[in-house]
Amino acid sequence: MKLLKPLFDNNRRWAGRILEENPHFFQQLAQQQSPEYLWIGCSDSRVPSNQIIDLMPGEVFVHRNIANMVIHTDLNCLSVLQYAVEVLKVKHIMVVGHYGCGGIKASMGKQRLGLIDNWLGHIRDIHRLHDSELAILDDKARFDRLCELNVIEQVGNVVSTNIVQDAWESGHNVAVHGWIYGVENGLLTDLDVTVDKEIISRR
Repeated sequence: MKLLKPLFDNNRRWAGRILEENPHFFQQLAQQQSPEYLWIGCSDSRVPSNQIIDLMPGEVFVHRNIANMVIHTDLNCLSVLQYAVEVLKVKHIMVVGHYGCGGIKASMGKQRLGLIDNWLGHIRDIHRLHDSELAILDDKARFDRLCELNVIEQVGNVVSTNIVQDAWESGHNVAVHGWIYGVENGLLTDLDVTVDKEIISRR
């Protein structure tokens, strides 16, 4: 008896639908991946990157972790970033948070949660940096705004890596964007914090 048989059944139906639309899709996909986009998002199961922007497999390179963080000691994230920029030559990096993020919510509480507290400490630092802005908001607005501020902070973290700085120095003008997703309506919002080499050079 096959474990999780419904998932294998789903897979076969999905592959069949793809082949109906494009009989050579998987053959072409197996040759290489050449995505233009790197998506750095949250691990939340309600935020599936390809589906949200309606792109097929092979079109988006993806890194996900709790609360879409880019931490300079996280070799996993940095390795993905380096591969995307230096090997795949992506043109756009999107840091994508979402409203109602469980990691952000947990960082706002005082309960000790174990190992993850070390990870959430980075979000608490962001809260502390923006305490004067957040303190005047009601609970819902504070939660939403911290989700946004976290994205903005992570955009800055991506931009400050030697990976992106070296890419710009070598003439590869990869752009870094900050977006947030509404789980309640399925819509993305651009937080208007895009940074690329041309923007930096104009400052």
